[in-house]
Amino acid sequence: MDTFIQQLINGLVLGSMYALIALGYTMVYGVLNLINFAHGDVLMVGAMAGLTILNQLNHYFPDMPGYLKLGIAILGAIPVCMAVNVLIERVAYRRLRNAPRLAPLITAIGVSILLQTFAMMIWGRNPLPFPQLLSSDPIMLGNSVITQTQVLLLVLAAASMFGLVMLVEKTKMGRAMRAVAENPRVAGLMGVDSNKVIVATFAIGAALAAVAGVMWGANYASIQFAMGFVPGLKAFSAAVLGGIGNIYGAMIGGIVLGIIESLGAGYIGDLTGGFLGSNYQDIFAFVVLILVLTVRPSGIMGERVADRA
Repeated sequence: MDTFIQQLINGLVLGSMYALIALGYTMVYGVLNLINFAHGDVLMVGAMAGLTILNQLNHYFPDMPGYLKLGIAILGAIPVCMAVNVLIERVAYRRLRNAPRLAPLITAIGVSILLQTFAMMIWGRNPLPFPQLLSSDPIMLGNSVITQTQVLLLVLAAASMFGLVMLVEKTKMGRAMRAVAENPRVAGLMGVDSNKVIVATFAIGAALAAVAGVMWGANYASIQFAMGFVPGLKAFSAAVLGGIGNIYGAMIGGIVLGIIESLGAGYIGDLTGGFLGSNYQDIFAFVVLILVLTVRPSGIMGERVADRA
């Protein structure tokens, strides 16, 4: 039972990061019906930008509290990721909105490779240590352990997801986003600027990825130029699991996938008689993706993308 609770905590932490990334996928798909496979690399840009800011803070303000440094790193990484994602939309995707679906898909893969190459040129190809900013003393929950960094990650993820729901459901921009997702031509006739809405969607998704990227580095203490590829694929699996195009589905899919992966990593050795170890935990995301696409392609919450008139 102690192992189960510990893996459950680990799954909630991992799932929160997957959910933040999956929200970027599902928002873009809900508005544009496009899978932005470069989104995982936006997380990497956020982590790299956050590390650069932290290195400067550690150099000039070594006595600044760790929570404040981490907050500044996140706030600094968000506009960098937003600028990158908006540039991607303007340069790579805008001219392909009415193209066959294969064209933007190939373009997204190309943009992903470009981002990784530029990051390798700027920050190098070797893994970079992410500074430990918060106390490493564990917080005991019975016989289970959680760190201060993980608690902060859960709080930030919950606040970010709650803020996104409020934005989409309670604000004028949120209504415009829902209108463009429902029918962009009719929304345009009603005075909605679809270009602004799409840019805002990419920017919001990038902001969530920036939070996930900095907290990913803080939690795992190491980042590198290709770090966004696997989390991006897993977050896409989470979005499909929850029902791509559905905000609540992305949240649920991310949490569920994180828990499945952590429980699988904890018990796969016992279940296979020691044949497989915890280093095989990556297979669970893709096994879940295959099962969902086979049994329920619309995902847990279904798909909220209306048919185009």
